[in-house]
Formats: sequence, C-alpha cells, structure tokens
Amino acid sequence: MNEEDEINPVPGNLPLEPRMPKYDWGQRVQAEVDLRNDGSFPGEPEDALLVGVGDMGEIVQVGMHTDTNTPVYLVEFVGERVVGCLEEEISRI
Repeated sequence: MNEEDEINPVPGNLPLEPRMPKYDWGQRVQAEVDLRNDGSFPGEPEDALLVGVGDMGEIVQVGMHTDTNTPVYLVEFVGERVVGCLEEEISRI
C-alpha cells in the first residue's frame, strides 16, 4: 500500500461499519424460521431441526460476527438448548 492508497482507500477494501444489536440480553424472543444444524451444533446430525418456528427463548448473550460486523445472539430455547441466531431469525415476544 502506498501513501496515495492510505489517503484515498479503494471502496471495496473499507471495513464494514458494525450494525448495532436490535435486541438485548435477557429479552424474550421467538424463532421466526426453523433453525437447523449447520454443522456447528455438537451432538446433533447436520441439518437436524434444533428449534421450530414459534419456539420461545431468552437471549443469554449478544456478540458480533467479526467478518460481517453483524450481531449474533445466543438464545436459550425451551429444553435448555442454546442456539446462535441472527436478527432475521428471531423476533420479540
């Protein structure tokens, strides 16, 4: 990178602005879509149904996906199943 690049960065190389979380820790939410195992949930087969549409839970942690700067929510659903969710996969009760 040269001095010119530092002054006038290439638009595609700019970091994404973080999106502020829409939901807070402790909020009650429900699943808006069926949540299936993408291979990251241990002890369940890939593509297994983890949470069904309408299942209720509580946000137990709010984090940030580092590559996309989007909020990720750990939600404890009924049966003590904790699943990572994106904003578009849950809604307030």
